[in-house]
Amino acid sequence: MLQSQIGPRLSEKTTCKISWDDITLNSYSMDASSYIVKPAAVAFPRNEKDVIKILKFASRHKIPVTPRGGGTGLVGGALGRGIILDMRHFNTVRIGHGVVQVGSGVFKGELDRVLRKHGKFFGPNPSVGPFCTVGGMIGTNASGSHSLKYGSTIDNLIGIKIVTSKGNLVSFPKSNAIAKKVLKIIGSDIQKQFPRITKNSCGYRIDKVTANSNTQKIIAGSEGTLGIIVSARLKTISLPRRTVLIITSYRTIKEAVADAPRILKIGPSSVEIIDRNIVRHIKTRLPRGAKCLLFVEFDDSVTKKKIKAKHVLSGRIVTVTSDPRQIRQWWTYRNSALSYSLKSTSKQETASSLIEDATVPVHRLSLLLDLVEHLTSKYPMRVITYGHAGNGNLHIRPILKKKDSRLLGKIAQEFFSGVISIGGSITGEHGDGLARSKFVKVQYGSEIYSKFRKIKQLFDPANILNPGKIVI
Repeated sequence: MLQSQIGPRLSEKTTCKISWDDITLNSYSMDASSYIVKPAAVAFPRNEKDVIKILKFASRHKIPVTPRGGGTGLVGGALGRGIILDMRHFNTVRIGHGVVQVGSGVFKGELDRVLRKHGKFFGPNPSVGPFCTVGGMIGTNASGSHSLKYGSTIDNLIGIKIVTSKGNLVSFPKSNAIAKKVLKIIGSDIQKQFPRITKNSCGYRIDKVTANSNTQKIIAGSEGTLGIIVSARLKTISLPRRTVLIITSYRTIKEAVADAPRILKIGPSSVEIIDRNIVRHIKTRLPRGAKCLLFVEFDDSVTKKKIKAKHVLSGRIVTVTSDPRQIRQWWTYRNSALSYSLKSTSKQETASSLIEDATVPVHRLSLLLDLVEHLTSKYPMRVITYGHAGNGNLHIRPILKKKDSRLLGKIAQEFFSGVISIGGSITGEHGDGLARSKFVKVQYGSEIYSKFRKIKQLFDPANILNPGKIVI
């Protein structure tokens, strides 16, 4: 079927809105990454029946289908040449006891607002939280600044409902034929072949699937390649009664990460870091020579932990506050790090998201920085660094002159090899997408990658679900 025929033909098969005009297609050809992929049509399903009809049509004609949430992804995971499914109409929220049932199109900001009324919250909190959707968070196994205490999306996913490429509605973790086959493919004792880190969104997280009761976790981080998420049950947590935030300045980022392992022993809810490129955009008075800031937050037993933290932190303490307004302002600075990094890039330069999501064991963060120093001395680039020091997950964004951007492939090869050699993952929380999928086999090796292929084949034998992502 010709690309130009997909929209008109699909519109005959379903009652939901289907668009294929140039304005819509151009709009959906981009997300928050640097990639551009123009789709053939954009569908706006309103219910499960719409999704089933679309997938049956796509499967019959071998047309790729890519789900899309808020379009905030940094690696091109929501881009595809076939049919884009905009899931915005799947926006129901139902509060339960310690759980919430949500549609995949619910925006995290709306979920936060509803849960707050009930004194609850959902642990994972990406910096783009108000603008990303629950489906997107599950698809990339999103984390955020407080995953140190509250875990990534995979740790908070209780149940999920998807539509497979054949148009079948399947729920996990119910006992069904697919669940049994998944467990058989995975086998036993594979955890040793995965990096021992607290955040990982590279490949399929089969290391988290150990029994029928947690088979829902296979969907977390799968980027729409195994099924279209229509709804999910998520764990909710009571809002903390008290929070304290400690901001500490350092002369170098290496000094800051050296404090991270010691701080972790006290039990913080968050340990975040921003380098001098981000610091210079903060409109508040800082100590002279402040080239790096460490954010350390506690949200229980804060008095004792605050005192201990002061003795552990080697930097200069900028502020210690329990004032909710001040805390929100400081987190606004931290959550604007990506925006600030773009402001630090000139018109002659390009910022890449290719290597920006590595995670290593926290005690090896200095080795990760050594690797970055080696690459900046070898190649004509500089880096902007921020992220989740408490998880060992640093967002390292290489900045090159546009004429030198062809070097990114070489830089990525060396960087990823170095990250893997120190026990890390090339993808901590943003997914593999178009950027890193070709390196997934490098991360895990042939044995695990072959299991990924079998998982993909099980769920999507026609290879129409977001092809080119994770398994290629």
